[in-house]
Amino acid sequence: MITPVSFAAMLERFFTQRLMQQRQASPHTISSYRDTFRQFLKFAQQRLHRAPSHLNFEEIDAPLIMAFLDGLEKHGLSVRSRNLRLTALHSFFRYAAFEVPDHSAQIQRVLAIPSKRFTRTLVQFLTRAEVDALLATPDQRTWFGRRDHAFLLVAVQTGLRVSEMTGLTREDVVLGTGAHVRVIGKGRKERCTPLARSTSAVVKAWLHEPQRGNGNLLFPSAMGKRLTVHGVQYLLNKHRMAASKVCPSLKHKRVTVHRLRHTMAMDLLQAGVDRSVIALWLGHESVETTQIYLEATLAMKEQALAKTTPPNGSAARYHPGDQLLGFLNGL
Repeated sequence: MITPVSFAAMLERFFTQRLMQQRQASPHTISSYRDTFRQFLKFAQQRLHRAPSHLNFEEIDAPLIMAFLDGLEKHGLSVRSRNLRLTALHSFFRYAAFEVPDHSAQIQRVLAIPSKRFTRTLVQFLTRAEVDALLATPDQRTWFGRRDHAFLLVAVQTGLRVSEMTGLTREDVVLGTGAHVRVIGKGRKERCTPLARSTSAVVKAWLHEPQRGNGNLLFPSAMGKRLTVHGVQYLLNKHRMAASKVCPSLKHKRVTVHRLRHTMAMDLLQAGVDRSVIALWLGHESVETTQIYLEATLAMKEQALAKTTPPNGSAARYHPGDQLLGFLNGL
């Protein structure tokens, strides 16, 4: 008879021993996995009518996880996000395979749950007119306006991720010759992203502003703390709505830090910068990831081609030559 195993104890070991000590996972990975298990435990509590701390490992089976994933999709979660939740659960069960090998059948059934395929859409980005309207919106007579203007300018010029933007410290900024910002991105990979002269001048002026909190964060909140994802989205929405009065196309566009990142990548690509350089700039694991920007550019060119008048030409039916003669001619 298999002895019941505490799910709570194993999950705690998974985070403290597996993720933090052995793998030294990044804070972004840990917070992402944490949020997944928070959602899952609330679902399990409703479904099994048991407190999360009292659950046994045997109760966390494939049907329960499938029901959890299906419920996420029914509530509007995208397939991509659904797959990310499954990745976290799979990671835990791969750890469990070494911890409780007696439950291998249960574990294999969970690991057999596949990720769902999804249609990869073309990346969305802002035009130069939209970017200019957005940057002109913050009221630079106020501390918040100067912060928001500097934040937007750095985001759209560097292409940093939202977690990288909110985590920037004053020590991460190097001004003068070779001005750049230093970040630790996904996978704990360090990279330096150059700053244009205009951006460098704005950041230099911002660094002379009165400090808030401990004075370490480059773009702090009003209380001097790190900006939250929701706080960043609030300021982006506010400035997008204001900018849409000058640039109406922004009215129906969603502006996020990630879309500003796409905008920077498209600017680099259209300027003729090599894909490998763009991959290094954005901190991509593989050059192939940058292919999405090339595909977006090709789609734009095809749309432009469709608006042009094709050259005159006479249509004629194609008559293939004799296959045997073609073979001999090709020898």
